[in-house]
Amino acid sequence: MHQFVLVVVFAVAAFAAELPYPKPPAAGYPAPSYNKEPLMPYNFGYAVNDAPTYNNFAHQETADTKAVTGSYRVALPDGRTQIVTYKADEYGYVADVKYEGEAKYPEYSKPAYQQAYQPAPAPSYKP
Repeated sequence: MHQFVLVVVFAVAAFAAELPYPKPPAAGYPAPSYNKEPLMPYNFGYAVNDAPTYNNFAHQETADTKAVTGSYRVALPDGRTQIVTYKADEYGYVADVKYEGEAKYPEYSKPAYQQAYQPAPAPSYKP
């Protein structure tokens, strides 16, 4: 009996192994092609310093036909300024990150306890 079961298992496995997988459907449109075009030279920069909202940042970038270079700076909540200088070319993206100033963390005191709100009892009218 065991031999019969083994023969059947091997026969099913051999039959299943011979069945071909169906081909995936072909796309109804041609594959996209991309032309590698050289960089167009450009240069831009901007700066924002809005004291009421604590927004203080700037960005400057220049590109020639071979590389893109630039920098940006951001005022961080801890009082420091983060400055990132970068260069991107055919070899990859290289960034240099620096910080100006020293981080300041103010001392916070424990909040004073306040009792939870207790609404006044509803008035009861007795005629």
